[in-house]
Amino acid sequence: MTTVEIVFRYRGLPTEAETFALANARDVYGIRRLSFDRAASTLLVEYDATRLNAATVTQLVRRSGLQLLEEAPLPIPELPAPVVVPSVEPPPATKN
Repeated sequence: MTTVEIVFRYRGLPTEAETFALANARDVYGIRRLSFDRAASTLLVEYDATRLNAATVTQLVRRSGLQLLEEAPLPIPELPAPVVVPSVEPPPATKN
């Protein structure tokens, strides 16, 4: 199984009919998760790429009636700051 995420921006608030249609899309074999971010007006769809492709997922979402504006880029996770290790030099050799 290859899990892929795709994010769509949409216009307006989803209606009850659109919400039910998207809930039915979850019954499609290969759709793993649907998640709304109402503040950002985005819908994240997680799917199995061995069963579906991006075009099919887009078509399923469009059939719900949700007014899609665009496919949005996935957020890039922040990487932790690199750890800086100070270099340690050996002490100067002393002469006897």
